[in-house]
Amino acid sequence: MTAVGSAAGAADQGSPGSRTGRGPTLAVVGATGVVGTVMLEILSQRADVWGEIRLVASARSAGRKLAVRGVETEVLALTEEALDGVDIALFDVPDEVAAQWAPVAVAKGAVVVDGSAAFRSAADVPLVVPEINAHAARIRPRGIVANPDCATLTMIGAVGALHAEFGLDELVVSSYQAASGAGRAGAEALRAQLTAVTGTELGGRTGDVRRAVGDGAGPFPAPLALNVVPWAGELRDAGWSSQELAIREETRKILALPGLRVSVTCVRVPVITTHSLAVHARFENEVTAERAQEILANAPGVVLVDDPGAGEFPTPVDAVGTDPTWAGRVRRSLDDPNALELFVCGDNLRKGAALNAIQIAEVVAAESAAP
Repeated sequence: MTAVGSAAGAADQGSPGSRTGRGPTLAVVGATGVVGTVMLEILSQRADVWGEIRLVASARSAGRKLAVRGVETEVLALTEEALDGVDIALFDVPDEVAAQWAPVAVAKGAVVVDGSAAFRSAADVPLVVPEINAHAARIRPRGIVANPDCATLTMIGAVGALHAEFGLDELVVSSYQAASGAGRAGAEALRAQLTAVTGTELGGRTGDVRRAVGDGAGPFPAPLALNVVPWAGELRDAGWSSQELAIREETRKILALPGLRVSVTCVRVPVITTHSLAVHARFENEVTAERAQEILANAPGVVLVDDPGAGEFPTPVDAVGTDPTWAGRVRRSLDDPNALELFVCGDNLRKGAALNAIQIAEVVAAESAAP
């Protein structure tokens, strides 16, 4: 498959085992979780801007040893003492843990980059995607920078680049979200369900898959194996889910478009890792597919894969394990010269969570190092 574009951070690769010892102290809070594990991998691949990298997790994970930059590092329990001397703290923990401990880290002098939903909607906490609004990371009255949701991050690099050229007016989005978006429990549930249905004689009768899966739906409201589930998040007013409303509000905040019309339907699909979204974007100005493809091919953190005649377009199988958003199926809407249709995929554990947070931390570190 031919990909045209620039992968986020591709020029930032450093020697995995190197460490200057003179950079800021970084804490990874939630280091043993599914996203924390990916953070350690990415930190070991990118240019070395850190001094000490401190690993922090819940008390039950304390004492474990994990490798980062080729060094076996002991995991510390999350306590006030563990945050002493930390300059930047990457938080990937449940909302309630972030709400409690992020202010503690800030009080001790750290800048917190938080991956939970605890602070994303707060007016005085910037919501940052470095390719779009890196400047916002430097304005943080509460000492906290929020990392957007993984589904928002899957599309926002591509949509933001198009907005800069054409002026975004409206979005209609359908997401196809991977099981790992529900955490380790989601991925494990899907694997168990796929095992349960493999080799089972499944007819077309209602309930065949449900009977094979039994009580193993996990964090999903219905079996995910051989199925799609039109739901992600918690119920909100008028039938909308929290995930759908989050994509709407986060897109508005990142692009500084508080009145942007956004409608989202979230669907969970039987994919372990990598979210996909079908995007209908309407703009203030007339668009062409050719110009949109040119913009996407040159957008930071985006690769363009768009040759349907040759069977080339983004799929989760292609995007998983990679950093950029993969964009394709770019075409002008049949009935509106100001609208585009496109399809995007992105690894929800990398750019969708770990990588974007690390990129934010690097922006903050560069700011502190500036004369």
